[in-house]
Order: sequence, then C-alpha cells, then structure tokens
Amino acid sequence: LYQKEKRLLLPVVFLSSAFFIGGALFGYYVVFPWGFKFFLGFASETIRPLPSMKEYLSFSSKLLLAFGLVFELPLVITFLAKLGLVSVEFLKKNRKYALLLFFAGAAILTPPDVVTQVMMALPLMVLYEVSIIGARIFGKKKSAEDIETDVKESEA
Repeated sequence: LYQKEKRLLLPVVFLSSAFFIGGALFGYYVVFPWGFKFFLGFASETIRPLPSMKEYLSFSSKLLLAFGLVFELPLVITFLAKLGLVSVEFLKKNRKYALLLFFAGAAILTPPDVVTQVMMALPLMVLYEVSIIGARIFGKKKSAEDIETDVKESEA
C-alpha cells in the first residue's frame, strides 16, 4: 500500500469496527430483549414457548449482524460523499425519503412488531444525520468551475 492509503486505512478500520460493535451492542442490549419478549408473547395457557438453543442463537446472531451492518451507514455515506456521488444538499433534500426507506428496511429486517421496527429506524435516522455531518467534513469539495456551471444552469 502507498503511504496515503496506509494513513487512511487505520481510521477506516477503527471506525468501521467501532460502528459495527456499537450496532451489535445496541441490538443485543436494547432491541434483543424486546424482540425475544415479543416471540415469548405467543405463549398462552395451553402453549408454552420452548425455543431451542439453535433458534435462540439464530435469532440473536441475525439481529446482531443486522444491527452491526446497519450502523455502518455513516461510513458508507461519507465514502460516497468523498467520491462525489452524493452531496450534503442531496442528503438534506432527500431526508424524508430516507426516513421512509429506513422504516421499510426495518420492517423487513426486524421481527414483525412495531417496537423493534421503530428501535431500528430511529437510530438509522440519527446515523443519517451523522452521515450528513461526515459528508460535510470529508465530502468532495466543489471546484470553482463546478460552482460556475451550477450558477449558469440555475440561471438558464
């Protein structure tokens, strides 16, 4: 690797690991108890839920993986901004569509109850705002030519 690449690699690996671990911890300590309680809520006087160790581990590992990956959102969006594929203005303008996408994704990734869906979508909105800050700090800066082109296009 070149020196510049080595300098960028350490913060990216550290932040990526920190966001993933933070997401997994959030999923385990905040969302997992609610989700598991939801599954146990199917119990009645005649039916007792007896989840096997395999089901428990499968459910918990999928939940931890989903939250770990979802918490990588700020790094992904900041990287896209660094490449110039998204801008701060674009992210701000499409905030409402992001909210809709987050709730739809949370409905797919979480158990079928509203509480865990909201518990995934709300942190995503916070992470989206963190992404906007990251895009503002590390995003591709417009050159003078790009600004002139934007002004001419808006006047036309």
